[in-house]
Amino acid sequence: MIVSDNGTELTSNAILKWGAEHRIEWHYIAPDKPMQNGFVESFNGRMRDEILNETLFRNLAHAHELTSAWVIDYNTTWPHSALGYQTPTGFALHLSNAIAPHCAG
Repeated sequence: MIVSDNGTELTSNAILKWGAEHRIEWHYIAPDKPMQNGFVESFNGRMRDEILNETLFRNLAHAHELTSAWVIDYNTTWPHSALGYQTPTGFALHLSNAIAPHCAG
């Protein structure tokens, strides 16, 4: 499932068709309620400030390369206060290790 705001780039027929073709459910937050999707709003703001507003992309491949590297860095290097100052990757590993013993048989 993808949860998004009601921005025109996310309500177009093309994006809805893409979601349907890939069997992805799309859910919209209520208009003027960004707090319903606060973690995404925070991520989007950080990404916009740290790469999108600072980078002139040469082409789509260059944009994909740089944004992919930024996301990897975001998930593996930066501690997040909401995760007890762990990286998302570290948090996921800790969580999967905590759950794994309960899943075995």
